[in-house]
Amino acid sequence: MSTTLDHTHFRRALDATPFLHFYEALSTREHWTAWNGYKVAKVIDNLAREYYAIRSGCSVMDLTPMEKYRIAGQDALRFLNRLVTRDVSQLQIGRVTYALWCDDEGKVIDDGTIFRLSEHEFRLCAQHHQLDWLLTSALGFDVDIACETHEIAALAVQGPTSHTVLAAAGFGELEQLKPFRSVQTSFAGTPALVSRTGFTGDLGYEVWVHPAHGDALWHSLMAQRACLDVVPIGLDAMEMARIEAGFIMPGFDFITAETALMPEHQRSPEELGLGWAVDLSKGPFTGRAALAEERAQPARRRLCKLIVGGNKAVGDAFLYKRRKGREIGVVRCSTWSPVLKANLALAELALSDGALPSDVWAKIDYQRELAWRVAWEPCTITSKPFYSPVHRSATPPAAY
Repeated sequence: MSTTLDHTHFRRALDATPFLHFYEALSTREHWTAWNGYKVAKVIDNLAREYYAIRSGCSVMDLTPMEKYRIAGQDALRFLNRLVTRDVSQLQIGRVTYALWCDDEGKVIDDGTIFRLSEHEFRLCAQHHQLDWLLTSALGFDVDIACETHEIAALAVQGPTSHTVLAAAGFGELEQLKPFRSVQTSFAGTPALVSRTGFTGDLGYEVWVHPAHGDALWHSLMAQRACLDVVPIGLDAMEMARIEAGFIMPGFDFITAETALMPEHQRSPEELGLGWAVDLSKGPFTGRAALAEERAQPARRRLCKLIVGGNKAVGDAFLYKRRKGREIGVVRCSTWSPVLKANLALAELALSDGALPSDVWAKIDYQRELAWRVAWEPCTITSKPFYSPVHRSATPPAAY
C-alpha cells in the first residue's frame, strides 16, 4: 500500500487556525503576526473598540496557538508536582491552576495553566513550545505526554457580558462556574470544554473545542451580535488588558531560561515577583535547591508594577533613584490605560538589601515635531493589580 505524504506544508509561512478565515474577512488593517507558527491578528479593525470590548462588552480572541499538552498516566499528578514550583497535589478534577516551572538553577522556563480533566489526565497550556523539556523531565515517570496544540481550537471570550453571550449561545452549566474551574458542556449539541480563565483580569472564559467544530463555535457567538456587543479582537487589545491586570508574559517581560544567552539575563520566580507561586515545603521539584538558597539571601532585583506620571508613552524607559539620580532599573512593558487614565508599566528594579527603592523616577525620551525631548516622571510602586473589577469573580455573573 502506498502512502501519499503532504509535501506542501513548507510553502505556507504560517499555519491557519480554524478561525483565521473569519478574522481575515473582518480585517481592515491587515495587521498580522506569528504566534507559535500560526497567523494571528494584532489589530483587526480598531484598537480602541477592541480594547473596550474587553472592559465593557464581550471580546473574542483566537487562542488556538497556545501550546497545549495532554499529560496522562498513573504518575501524571506526581510528574506535574515534580515539574512545577507550586504544590498541585491537591488539584481536583475540574479545577485549573496557574503554575510555572524552572530549570535546575531555579530560573523560569515558562508559565501556564494546568487543567485536571480526570483522575489521571491533565492539560498543560503554555506560551511557548515545551515538549522537549516535558519529555526530558518525565524520565522515570509512568506518564504519557502528547502535544495537542493542533487538535484543540480555542477562543478567549472575555468581558463583563461574556457570560451573557455564552448563555445566549446555548452554553449550559456556566452560571455557577467559579474562577479557575472548568466544565465539559455543549452548545447546540456540540461538545466543548469551558474554563473560567483568561488573561485580561476581567470576567472571562476560554472555550476549547475540536477544530472541526470551530465554525459552529464562531457562528454561535457571532449570532449574538444582533443583541449584544460581541467584538473579535487581536493581540494588541489583549496586551493592554493583561498589563492592566498585572500579568507577566514570558519572552516579553523577561527572557526565559531556555532562550537567554547569558546566565545573568535569566530570572527566578522571586525576581519576577512570583515568589507566592513557589512552595518549598511541598517536597522535591526541579530547581528547589537553588530557589531555597536564593530565598535565604536578600533579593537583588524584582519585576514590579509601576504607575508612571504624565501621559507620554513610557516605552522602554530607564528608571532612577530620585530625579536625575542613579539608574536602578528599566521598564519591560507599558501601556496607557484608557479605563484608569494612567501610564502603567511592568519594570525591573534593583533592590537594596532586599527592599524596594523609594522616590523612583522614569526618564522618558519622546519625539515631538522631529525633535527628541526628555521628560522626567515620578513613579509609584504597587503590589496590587492595576485593574481588578468586582464583576471579575462574581458568581453567578451579572446578567446583561
